[in-house]
Amino acid sequence: MQVGVIFPQTEIGADPAALRAYAAAIEELGYAHILSYDHVLGADPAGHPGWSGPYDVDDAFHEPFVLYGYLAAITTVELVTGVLILPQRQTALVAKQAAEVDLLTGGRFRLGVGLGWNAVEYAALGKEFTDRGRRSEEQVALLRRLWTEPSVTFDGRYESVAAAGIAPMPVQRPIPVWFGGSSPAALRRAGRIADGWFPETRPGPALDEAIATVHGAATGAGRDPAALGMEGRVGVSRGIDVAAEQIDAWRGYGATHVSVSTMGFGAAAVDGHIAALADVARAIGLRPREVS
Repeated sequence: MQVGVIFPQTEIGADPAALRAYAAAIEELGYAHILSYDHVLGADPAGHPGWSGPYDVDDAFHEPFVLYGYLAAITTVELVTGVLILPQRQTALVAKQAAEVDLLTGGRFRLGVGLGWNAVEYAALGKEFTDRGRRSEEQVALLRRLWTEPSVTFDGRYESVAAAGIAPMPVQRPIPVWFGGSSPAALRRAGRIADGWFPETRPGPALDEAIATVHGAATGAGRDPAALGMEGRVGVSRGIDVAAEQIDAWRGYGATHVSVSTMGFGAAAVDGHIAALADVARAIGLRPREVS
């Protein structure tokens, strides 16, 4: 099982030196990947009475593709979006940006996608919120063609390309597409068309049910459920020993990947996040890397 980290989007700040220090430390500690969340815009609660979203205009989010173009030059770990809100973005542009990150990392990129929850963000980006699930399936089909065919003609319900393609092409053809989401529809979608998925629950009965839904959809689509990746997430807010136990629990569930989050436990700066991840690495026996 591959163990990575969740980039502390809302807590790391805007200093490029902190980003460099974080990426270098992750690699040296032996973690295998960095996963980042996506939000282009945050809503101002003052302008949206009754706002109850988990993030707002005061929460900082680094843009994943630009961030990864930067990190690709200073780390060799895999870079993952977990998740990019696909339906609020232009599909061809996502294909182009993802291909560029894949090239810059030498094929160490996973595109995790999801539907998001922020209708304010969708409206500002000029995209429809209510049909985002249906559109995402067509988007993934188009992405995979753009990553594997030099010239694409695509005439779908929502997407249209007339004899055009991206160049340069990515290293991975196609780039792996993983799905997030917790609704039954999202889980079935992951089973039908994803390369892997991000459960939004902990090991236990709810995860058992989610796995059954994903695997059932995969089987119904003529796919091998065992071929799907699964990435769990653990936090350090309840202590390092608990985080280590949760990592073992995900391994017992057959997870192919797990990511460790240090957000929300009280780190004052990047050094606090790095120290917590160093404690987890020691607790689970990660082998430090020699970074040249």
